[in-house]
Amino acid sequence: MPLSASDRRLFATTALFVVSQANIARVLGPAATTVGRIQTTFSASAYRRVLDNLGPEDTERYRRHYYWDFVHPLTFALALRAGGEALAQHRPVSPRTRRILATAPVLAAAGDYAENIAGLYLLDHRDRSTDTTVRAATTVSVTKW
Repeated sequence: MPLSASDRRLFATTALFVVSQANIARVLGPAATTVGRIQTTFSASAYRRVLDNLGPEDTERYRRHYYWDFVHPLTFALALRAGGEALAQHRPVSPRTRRILATAPVLAAAGDYAENIAGLYLLDHRDRSTDTTVRAATTVSVTKW
């Protein structure tokens, strides 16, 4: 079966996403596990503890990853959108489902941008991290997945 234009877009955008994800992992290096702990922590004290346990080099890696992570939401939004389009080309999809498939990538990317802004802010203002702010950031992180 030959690949359609939407299939090729899906493969290309997925490859772009994978390259972006690998680059972020490269930038984070040994600090990579910090991201998972931060994104799933619902307590301000635990959040601060994770950040406080980073050494100066890992803190700098963690900070630097955010700048790449401001490009990354675009890559996964493009891949998700291409996936929705490819699905709709190969399977019957209701208009409502089409709207959901078109909107979900935008919402996920917006959530990632909000999470990145909150993460950068809390990295430099740990004293302002409260259970409420950490729970909000974590809820956005988990929801976008």
